[in-house]
Amino acid sequence: MRAPMQEGDFPFPVKYGYCAAGVVEDGPRELAGRNVFALHPHQDRFTAPVAALTVIPDDVPPRRAVLAANMETALNGLWDAGAGPGDRILVVGAGLLGCLIGYLAARLPGAEARLVDVDLSRQEIARHLGCAFSKPLDAPGDNDIVFHASATETGLACALACAGDEASIVEMSWYGDAPVRAPLGLDFHSRRLQLISSQVGRVSPSRRPRWTARRRLAKAIALLADDRLDALVTDEIAFQDLPAELPRVLASAAPGLATVVRYD
Repeated sequence: MRAPMQEGDFPFPVKYGYCAAGVVEDGPRELAGRNVFALHPHQDRFTAPVAALTVIPDDVPPRRAVLAANMETALNGLWDAGAGPGDRILVVGAGLLGCLIGYLAARLPGAEARLVDVDLSRQEIARHLGCAFSKPLDAPGDNDIVFHASATETGLACALACAGDEASIVEMSWYGDAPVRAPLGLDFHSRRLQLISSQVGRVSPSRRPRWTARRRLAKAIALLADDRLDALVTDEIAFQDLPAELPRVLASAAPGLATVVRYD
């Protein structure tokens, strides 16, 4: 799970990150002065191979382009799920990744996309992205596809309970080394539910014969050409202020969605 070009190890000190957007100051003529995205740790300046850079389209501002890695994960998850037009799609966990999955799902023709979260303040962002919203106890069942993105046992139980017969539950959460209990008794087998793991490290098998990781990332950045997604960037911190601000940002149950680090 090491990030590209990471230095050090967790917890600290570590140079980590994979969502850098910036301007090419020196390089090939076709890239000089262009806005690019790179999977590179937080750093005010860095040298990267040309193959590690993806040009940001003119209709995607660099500040929004930092969501590219998460959008790529969401896109890969939709592919893993096999989601299609008209599907009833539920997303348990309205964090940054859950919101992006909901956003993409809501754009499928005729699809019914709904976000579920214990934080009722996420209702506004759900509607902003074109999704319905429910708290867990009110979440409807009989869904065609359920994504779980809350990284909690209770969220996984909710996702399983909300799936329709023979439906797919796509696990998007990262639990680290924490053990997770999953309620795979009850009617899990009799309803023939499918629990699918999704991870962005490999292109989804349904697309792998034709899509490279580079093509997928370029598409993820292009999908950010919607100013509604600016609402997902809820905080901005100057690079020099990170030592003082990181404890707040990394605190358990910290509010907000995505935090942008600004390099002046």
